[in-house]
Amino acid sequence: MKFGQLKATNRNVRSLVTQLRWALRRRWRRRKWVMVIVNPAAGPAAPDLKLLNKIIHQAGMEWDVEITNTFGDGARLAAKAVAGGAALVAACGGDGTVMDVAAGVAGSSTPLAILPSGTGNVLAKDLGIPMDLPSAYALLVDPLARQRAIDLGMANKRPFLLRLGVGLEADIVRASDRGAKDRLGLLAYVTATLQAWAQAPTARYTLHLDEKVEEIDGLAVMVANAGALGIIGLSLSPQIFIDDGLLDVFVIRRPDLTELMALAATVAGSPAPEMTLPHWKVRQVKIEADPPQAFEADGEDLGRTPVEVSVIPKALQVIVPGEKPQA
Repeated sequence: MKFGQLKATNRNVRSLVTQLRWALRRRWRRRKWVMVIVNPAAGPAAPDLKLLNKIIHQAGMEWDVEITNTFGDGARLAAKAVAGGAALVAACGGDGTVMDVAAGVAGSSTPLAILPSGTGNVLAKDLGIPMDLPSAYALLVDPLARQRAIDLGMANKRPFLLRLGVGLEADIVRASDRGAKDRLGLLAYVTATLQAWAQAPTARYTLHLDEKVEEIDGLAVMVANAGALGIIGLSLSPQIFIDDGLLDVFVIRRPDLTELMALAATVAGSPAPEMTLPHWKVRQVKIEADPPQAFEADGEDLGRTPVEVSVIPKALQVIVPGEKPQA
């Protein structure tokens, strides 16, 4: 082989090796890149990014971090990360932050991790995710962690994960300002519940439930996707599942002391008596109210009725603890 041919061959080999190296690097980045989206306004304490950096790097992963400013940033940043090849998107904040970020990854194969740093962290509790951030960080890289497929609710084309509330529920959200949440935690929700309950008007609700229509007077309508029902920790039924492809619709009809104490007892961690409320399992429901009522989802004020609610079965993959190995 002539020298010129050998030199050209060496160049071709080096070029091929370089291309292969970059291909492997791109593949490695797709497999190992984690996007962490942080809501700095959620909860009283800031996340320990130094510790998170250490844990992720010790696992041989890369990561980026983005900060949200307003609601909607989480969905935008998450969708950008998915399009950019992120292997995992983590939401650091409360239930509202998780809902926002989930909107950007739902329907994709990219899983969502939850780093609970908000006030309620209801979804994280419902899925068995550790409440302390160091343990939640470790779950990101835990080889025993698994992905759980959960349903996504839609309210007038806006996503939610836990619960939608019309009437009383939305009034509670509006009465619980961020400062009170940070100072008092769940106690702020109890106080707001008491205030809203005392002032709650009765409305006439028309519920278009799949193939039938119901008219009923009540203080509030709740549409639950998860068993842990939103910001006040209320559990209405043990038969609510976040992965059954159905929504559970409830109507609160009477503001009596028993129901109120049940709410407060649940928030305080005590067993609450089972409530006897009208209850339907549906795939979709349209809620009309006379007079029109405010509605919220996962702690975010979304407007006034009417509202059309539906479910997308198993639309989201969430990182949860795996089964502990038996001794």
